[in-house]
Amino acid sequence: MTAEWYVLIEEDTRVTEYVDGSRLKLHRWMLTGTHPIEGGEAQALAAAEDAALRYIPGTIARHARPGDEPARHALLSQDGAWVVIVRQRHREARIRVTTARLMHSQEEKEAPPKTLKESLRGALQAPPPVPKPWAPPGQG
Repeated sequence: MTAEWYVLIEEDTRVTEYVDGSRLKLHRWMLTGTHPIEGGEAQALAAAEDAALRYIPGTIARHARPGDEPARHALLSQDGAWVVIVRQRHREARIRVTTARLMHSQEEKEAPPKTLKESLRGALQAPPPVPKPWAPPGQG
């Protein structure tokens, strides 16, 4: 198996909710980019650093004018992930840039369509049992 490397870019999306008269700012990381990288781990690490230093989050890009260059604070964590704070005017956005190696990939498979007889039988019978949830091997 050949190692396929990716650069993953996540943006901190914030939603403000109002509950019982209080304002709550809810933060959630959302994957916004999955970029395949030609080459190995070294190229992926270099591409991740480039993304951390140049990627502009959507909340900043939507309001940027030609020639604008936002302030940027890029932090490299011990595990190799970049956490970047980007500021422009009164807006602030956070992104996280990481590298990942593809370990498994499986294509979708669909069951064959039901025949008319199976459809009618299914309407009269109870629904099929729900699959068991995943459990670690040996603990099922």
